[in-house]
Amino acid sequence: MLSKLVTRDQAMECVQDGARLMYGGFGTIGSPALLIDALLQKGVRDLTLIGIDAGYPDVGIGKLISHGRVKKLLTTHIGSNPEAGQQMMDGRLAVTFCPQGIFAEKIRAGGVGIPGILVDARMWGEATDGREAVLFEGKPCWMEPALTADVGIVYAKQADTYGNLIYDKSARNLNPLVAMAAEITIAEVEEIVPAGELDPEKIVTPGIFVDYMVNRSGGNS
Repeated sequence: MLSKLVTRDQAMECVQDGARLMYGGFGTIGSPALLIDALLQKGVRDLTLIGIDAGYPDVGIGKLISHGRVKKLLTTHIGSNPEAGQQMMDGRLAVTFCPQGIFAEKIRAGGVGIPGILVDARMWGEATDGREAVLFEGKPCWMEPALTADVGIVYAKQADTYGNLIYDKSARNLNPLVAMAAEITIAEVEEIVPAGELDPEKIVTPGIFVDYMVNRSGGNS
């Protein structure tokens, strides 16, 4: 079996300008900080970001926004990143908001191959966005399309050489869903052990979903 362990520079070869990039993490918890820094250093731009929040101006995914590398953001809130809010108000960053539970379900749907999900149209009140409601069990619903990405970056506590991932408590957040919904998944991992050494009952993301791994402690080595 070919090793999935690569340097962060090698991992970045699959991320190009204009890519749809999905990321795990909530604020700084479970955020793949090493991979985000590598994206900055590579200089990719015109990204479409898909993630639960906009991070902070100088920490996590917010760095990409602050440096002007992002053209579009699909998220649930941006309140922790004033720079994202300012760019949105100035028309430099297109932001699409979605309720957090529905957002997570849209990513899950993308990961399992479901094209979309039905949601209660009444949640949006009069904001129809030109869409027509369909009736499901007598209730007006909208079809929300699933979310997928060209590349997904996630953070895990442990992995084996096959790419099976274990997360640490709340750092798990959306990382498992992101790993499933991206065409190419890169995992930033704290500890990597030989295949067979992880407790199968603790594995959350099977290695089949992981294409590349970067050792957080090893960096570029």
